Amino acid sequence: MTYYCGIDVAKRKHAVAILNERGQVSKAVFEVENTHAGLAFLVDTLQPLDGEVLVGLEATGHYWLSLYDVLTRQGFAVVVINPLQIHAYRKSGVRKVKNDRTDAVWIADFVRIANKPASNRDIPILLQLRELTRFRFWLVEQIGDCKRKLVTILDRVFPEYEKLFSSVFVTSSRALLQEAVSAQDFAAFDLQELTDLLAKTSRGRFGAEKAMQIQAQARQSIGVGFLANAVQVEMRCLLAQIELLEEQQAEVDAAEAELMAQIPQHITSIQGIGLPTGAAILAEIGDVHRFESEDKIVAYAGIDATVHQSGQFQATETHMSKRGSPYLRLALWQAASMAIQHNEEMKAYYQKKRAEGKAHGTALGAVCRKLLIRIYVILKENRPYEARKPKTAS
Repeated sequence: MTYYCGIDVAKRKHAVAILNERGQVSKAVFEVENTHAGLAFLVDTLQPLDGEVLVGLEATGHYWLSLYDVLTRQGFAVVVINPLQIHAYRKSGVRKVKNDRTDAVWIADFVRIANKPASNRDIPILLQLRELTRFRFWLVEQIGDCKRKLVTILDRVFPEYEKLFSSVFVTSSRALLQEAVSAQDFAAFDLQELTDLLAKTSRGRFGAEKAMQIQAQARQSIGVGFLANAVQVEMRCLLAQIELLEEQQAEVDAAEAELMAQIPQHITSIQGIGLPTGAAILAEIGDVHRFESEDKIVAYAGIDATVHQSGQFQATETHMSKRGSPYLRLALWQAASMAIQHNEEMKAYYQKKRAEGKAHGTALGAVCRKLLIRIYVILKENRPYEARKPKTAS
C-alpha cells in the first residue's frame, strides 16, 4: 500500500492530508505547527503507516525548506511541486472541494495522480546554489548602483574625466580617484607624481602622455569646484564599498564553483553559458524532472508568449508573459546575450529572427526560449550540449 501525504505549507501552521491508493482520505485533515514539536508530531504520524509514504509539498516561499529537511532526513520520499501545477490541477475540477483547508488534499491527490518521482538527491545542493546565486544577483545590483552613483558625482566636478579611460573603473582610474576627484585637484596634481601613479597602476600602459592629457582636460573643465571637499568623501566611501562588494562577489563565485563541482551537470557545455550564469539557471530550475514538458518549463520561466483576445479579435502581436521565476528569466536573458555572440546555433537563430523583421528584444526573447529548451533536454538526458546545424533550403 502506498500513502500520499499532501502538505499545505504556511508560515505558522501546515495543513496535512493523507490519501490511500484509491484517493480516499485515510486520516482526517489535520494541522501541525511550524515548530520542532509540530514537525516531530508529523513524522510520528507518518512513520507508523503500513506502506510506502510519498509526501508532496509546494515550493512556497521558504517555509517548505524546514519540512523538506526534516522529512528527507527521516527517510521519506518527498516531491517538491511547482505551485502553478497545483493551481492548474485545482482548475481541472477533478475533485469537488472548496475550502482552503482541503488544499492539502489537492496536493496529495496531485502526487497520486501525477505519479511523480521523489525529487532528486541533488536538491539540497541546488537549494544552497539558489541561495548563493540570488545573493550574487543582489551583490551585482549593489555594485551597479554604487558605480552609477559614483559616475553621477564625478559628472558634477569633472565631467570630462569619463572620456579619458575606457571605463572609470579600470585599475589605474580607481587609483587616481583615491587621490583626486575634482578638476581642480587633477590640475594641481604634480605632473611627475601623476605620471608615476599612472605607470604603476597600469603596468606601464599609461605614462606622461596620459598624465598631460588628464591635466589638459582638468584645466578646461566646467566642473563645479566648490563641491570638491564633500565629493571627495563620497567618492572614497563609494570606491571602498565597490571594492568590498566585488570581494564578496568573488567569494560567492568560489562557493558556487564548489557546489557546481558536486553535481552532474552539462549546462556549461553550452557556448555562452559560464559558471555563474549556469549556476543561476540550474538553481532556479531545481529538479528538472518536475517539468513534464518543454512548454511547462518555458511557462515557469515566464518566457512563454501571451496573446490578447477579445470576442472575434485576436492580437497578432505577442509578448512574454513574465510569470514564473524572475531570477531564471534574468539568467536566461544574460545567457542569450552571450550566446548570440559565442554560440553558432544561437547566433544563426538570432540573425534569422532579425531577418524576419523582429526587433532586437523580440529576437533575443526567442533565443531565450530556444536556449531554455536546449537546456531542458540536456538536463533531462544528462548529456553535453551538441549544436544543431541550421536547416538549409534544398
